[in-house]
Amino acid sequence: MVSETLIRTILSQYALPPGGNHGIAHWARVYENAVRLATGARVSTGILGLFAVLHDACRLAEGTDPDHGRRAAEYAAGLRGTHFDLPDRDFALLHTACAHHADGLIDGSDVVLLCWDADRLDLGRVDVTPDPALLCTAAGRNVETREWADERARSGDVPADVLARWGIGPDELLSR
Repeated sequence: MVSETLIRTILSQYALPPGGNHGIAHWARVYENAVRLATGARVSTGILGLFAVLHDACRLAEGTDPDHGRRAAEYAAGLRGTHFDLPDRDFALLHTACAHHADGLIDGSDVVLLCWDADRLDLGRVDVTPDPALLCTAAGRNVETREWADERARSGDVPADVLARWGIGPDELLSR
C-alpha cells in the first residue's frame, strides 16, 4: 500500500529534514513497531503502513506542533484515490489515527490503538521513555516489546529493508 510514488509525494511537501526526529527513519521504525504489535491481531497492514508514513508528514516543527496530526489526516484525505485506496471504514480509522496520534488518548478501535502505540514506542528517539500507562495495547505494554523498540529508537536504528521497499536510499536521510 505504501508505494515509492506515495513516499516521493510526501517528501516533496515535507517541511522538515528527512533525516530528522520525525522523518523517514522514524516512519520506518513506526512501521516495524506496528507490524510487531499486530502479530496475531486482525488489522489491515495497509492502514499500518499508511499511518507510519503519514502521521508526521505535515509537521512544521520538530518540537511542539499541536495541529500536525489533524493536518496529516486532511493530507491523507487529499491523497486518497490518487496515491492509495482504502475502503471508507478503513480510511476513517486511518484518519482518526493520524488526527489524534499526539493527543495522548488511550481509547479507540484496535487498529487505531495499535498505530498510536507504534508511534509512542519510538519516543526514545527524543530521549523520552514510553510510559506504559499511556500505551493502549497489551502488546505495546509488553516489557520485551518496549525494550526492543526503545533500544532501536535511542540508537537511531534505520530499518534499511523497509526503506528499500519504499524506494529510499540511505543518502536520502541526509538530503535537504
